[in-house]
Amino acid sequence: MNSTSSISLPAAIAIGIGGMIGAGIFSILGVVAEAAGAAMWLSFLIGGVIALFSTYSYAKLGAKYPTAGGAVQFLVQGFGRGIMSGGINVFMWIGYIISIALYAQGFSAYCTTFITSTPSPMLTKGIACGIVLFFTFINMLGAKSVGKSELFIVIVKLTILILFATVGMLYIHPENLAASNWSGIENIFFGAGILFIGYEGFGLIANAAGDMNNPQKMLPRALYSSMFIVIAIYLAVSITVIGNLPISVINSSGDYVLAEAAKPFFGESGFKLIAIAALFSTASAINATLFGAANVCYMIARDGELPAYFDRCEWRNATGGLLVTTLLIILFILFFNLAGVTMMGSGAFLLIYAAVNASHLRILTQTGAKKSLVMISLILCLILFGVLEVYTYQHSHSAVFTMIGLLIGSFILERALYFKRTGSFYP
Repeated sequence: MNSTSSISLPAAIAIGIGGMIGAGIFSILGVVAEAAGAAMWLSFLIGGVIALFSTYSYAKLGAKYPTAGGAVQFLVQGFGRGIMSGGINVFMWIGYIISIALYAQGFSAYCTTFITSTPSPMLTKGIACGIVLFFTFINMLGAKSVGKSELFIVIVKLTILILFATVGMLYIHPENLAASNWSGIENIFFGAGILFIGYEGFGLIANAAGDMNNPQKMLPRALYSSMFIVIAIYLAVSITVIGNLPISVINSSGDYVLAEAAKPFFGESGFKLIAIAALFSTASAINATLFGAANVCYMIARDGELPAYFDRCEWRNATGGLLVTTLLIILFILFFNLAGVTMMGSGAFLLIYAAVNASHLRILTQTGAKKSLVMISLILCLILFGVLEVYTYQHSHSAVFTMIGLLIGSFILERALYFKRTGSFYP
């Protein structure tokens, strides 16, 4: 990456917050509430704790191996350059594609509220595709443009969310938060699994390490700062929502739960205020995640794990990988619904973070990380993945089978490319 396009600490933190506070608060709040009930805030806390363990692993790995590839490089360091690291890296790229499709659908859902009360599928999908194309252009301008745009967008959305939570806390009905309204413990963990996609964005900061002046110090600071800020925001907002709306209303509000929760204390104007915050939040998540996806493409194509076209500059700073990524995102937008995309995305990143932790265990002496913390992170990711897949299978068979197919397809593609490079299917 170009060292002249360095990213500041605030911009790095903004990329992490931008990648996390998107669908997690806006697009999937209703889905999580349906699973966890009034204990939704506890699902956010559990998801945050599990993500924090992986943050520790990323901080240690990123400080030792600061490159634009982030997890791509971490997997190569632990597993070596071969079928295992290559297959997981391709799957991670697909995970980013799924995430961006989710964020784009969330953006579109709120955007249409300013246009019509009965949006057509063509309108919603058209807006979703349009916002992806817009941020593809922003990413063509380079890392510095991405960092500056993220910083601005994150400041706007955090201001609105903090205002929402601060004022909303004054209007809470304590009975709404009572344990009698909680779902069973298994449903609370289901909720944590569903919303994990709302935390996966912290890994995007590692993809910006190649554009940092001093990644050994800046990367861990940015990772931990963004994670603690996001956990605090998620808890405050989820408690405010539950405290102001009965579960029955939350379940019937669909994609607009947060906006409905603003009505009791902000009135009708509150709906529009939160809709604006949702637009900024989902937009920043698209911007940050597209940046990470493009870097992943560049790194794995450079290592021969994707066709050479993916790391070639086609126009301005647009690599073939960025253009193909955009095309695949649009296909996901056109052919998958929001709930299915959410579950696939969360499951994919739980597997990816488990793989990163497993890779880390092989190189602990190089990073200086504590084995117990990395092991706990690996186990927690696998447990939550198992819980999520049970829930997903009960609600969307196609999402489970699609994710399994994508995982298998990632390794088949990697094996085919390995054969092309070496003339053999096996190392």
